[in-house]
Amino acid sequence: MNDQGTTQNVLGRRLKEEREYRGFSQEEIASHLGVPRSAISLIESGSRRVSAEELSRLAKLYQTTMESLAGHDQEAFQPEAVRLLARAATELSATDRDEVLRFAQFLRSRKTK
Repeated sequence: MNDQGTTQNVLGRRLKEEREYRGFSQEEIASHLGVPRSAISLIESGSRRVSAEELSRLAKLYQTTMESLAGHDQEAFQPEAVRLLARAATELSATDRDEVLRFAQFLRSRKTK
């Protein structure tokens, strides 16, 4: 597979992950973009290209950046468990996030001793 196909597959996978994480159906995303539902399926499988305008609209809807969706930012290089932890933490209260951070710092300090 060429680099173009690989890039489309990565983008399609990331778009599917974001859609599912946010709880949207393919039909809802298709309606948001003004395309048939089958187009979303093709995008997510890497069989259809995404225009810059579509990618921008999806990034806004998913509350992320186009770079993140395309895999061109630091988040893309983090282990999946770290990304899942970060996503879960966004749904916590500020107090609970502070507690999770303190616990992570405790674990890190324990490892260095």
